[in-house]
Amino acid sequence: MRIGAHVFTPRGPVSGIENALEVGAEAIQFFASNPRAWASRVIPPATATEFRQRMDADGVGPAFIHVTYLVNVASPKPEFREKSVDAAIADLVAAEALGAAGLVVHSGSAGAGTPRAEAVARSTETILRIAEHAGETELLVELTAGTAGSVAATIPEAAELFASIGDHPRVALCLDTCHLFAAGYALDEPEGVRACFAEIRDLGLESRLRLIHANDAAFPRGSRRDRHTNIGTGGIGETGFRAILGDPAVRRTSVLVETPGRRDDHRRDVETLKRLAEEAG
Repeated sequence: MRIGAHVFTPRGPVSGIENALEVGAEAIQFFASNPRAWASRVIPPATATEFRQRMDADGVGPAFIHVTYLVNVASPKPEFREKSVDAAIADLVAAEALGAAGLVVHSGSAGAGTPRAEAVARSTETILRIAEHAGETELLVELTAGTAGSVAATIPEAAELFASIGDHPRVALCLDTCHLFAAGYALDEPEGVRACFAEIRDLGLESRLRLIHANDAAFPRGSRRDRHTNIGTGGIGETGFRAILGDPAVRRTSVLVETPGRRDDHRRDVETLKRLAEEAG
């Protein structure tokens, strides 16, 4: 298990490694382009080479890229899905250049009232189009918090989506603790954590799991509201995270915080996760 954080890259990807070292992150995630715009950023070969060399030299990794927030693989608007495909592929090209292990994309929102089968079909078709361009980098499908029109917020919904995608070798799973808690999973209780990961195993998704976004939840369990807060200060709490970090499936992944605040807050969150992981054995 590698514990780290989503980091800022004010001077490009290499500055993300510098920020990772300052917060004690073993693994990192960042945006390859503006997270709130469609415009992509081309990674110069020299930057890609320096980034890979610094990762090796500083012992930071694996690295993950998160697509821009605008991407919606299940959008009811064809033109919006096309823009989402183009943006995700551009980020995938950047991820491949940097040697990133995964590109994270949300499972999508199909809009309220969309028939379930249609929503899954849309998300599947779009994800597979993006995955055609994956080489070394895996496409990691992240479950959402369960807002209206969500394609995959629960484990059974994820299993349905992955069954539709099929056994694609470059498509894998990302879980967010805040999202799962918001969708109703009792991650604040050890028994609830065990039940959640038993469901993952029973539905055949354990082998697909690559990345955990470790975020505490600002709103109560089942709220369907995606609001991250710092580790131990929200609804999941230290008891929940200790149980999560002790699960064998999690211990084979990278675990990254995406919590609010400044550098000191992120450092505390990373330190807390490392302590809880040690306590969990």
